[in-house]
Amino acid sequence: MATKNEVAKKKEQGITIFDPSIFEEDAGKGLENVGQEDLALPFVKVLSGNDPVLDENEDARKGDIYNTVTGKVYKGKTGIRVVPCAYQRRFIQWTPRGSGSGAPSAIYTPQEQRPKTERSADDNKDYVVGGNGEYIEETHQHFVLILNEDGSIETALIAMKSTQLKKSRKWNSIMASRVMQGQNGTFTPPRYSHIYHLKTIQEENSKGSWHGWEMSLESPIEDAALYGQAKKFSQDIMQGDVVVKHDNGEGETNGDSIPF
Repeated sequence: MATKNEVAKKKEQGITIFDPSIFEEDAGKGLENVGQEDLALPFVKVLSGNDPVLDENEDARKGDIYNTVTGKVYKGKTGIRVVPCAYQRRFIQWTPRGSGSGAPSAIYTPQEQRPKTERSADDNKDYVVGGNGEYIEETHQHFVLILNEDGSIETALIAMKSTQLKKSRKWNSIMASRVMQGQNGTFTPPRYSHIYHLKTIQEENSKGSWHGWEMSLESPIEDAALYGQAKKFSQDIMQGDVVVKHDNGEGETNGDSIPF
């Protein structure tokens, strides 16, 4: 049997060849103290017309889908395949754009008491009364697995707000209305039992246009390993093991760019 050194280095015509298979011997080393709170859960968003990503990435176009951690761009018309794993409804309080750290000043569950707000007729935002310009946005958080064409799988969060709340409710309704036949009769399968295709379409009203989500059911999961991964991700979220770190550039569309 070859020794570690023999596996790691081979002499061939005076050139040292490194064999990366030795990485397996040290699998996971150096990551022992890294927990979910130390990782950035990617946000997947629809690029709006004034998103800085359009200036930074020459391959990106308005209406494309963007991963905030990997920087990967998916064409909006082609879309992405995802497995929805969990859902949360949150009310996020923001400071005025350009002020503060960019992180929310508060996040509320539907059961928690929130500050009193007044809706502005100018931009349709719910501003905190006496809050110096702070506002609260209802945000629907869809935790998903992205199924890439190369077979890799990524966890991500799709945050829907503003005009996309209607799309979020539609997606939830599609999932809740699924019915399958089991040994004991009909039942509603779990959220993470099916694969969906998400792409973007242009939307408009009397004041302008923007791009939003469009989702369609593809098929039930037929791979046991994928189903197990989706179930585990769902459980981690529901147990609070997945930390979401919001910032005011995360959304599926920048609220300031949507004409109401």
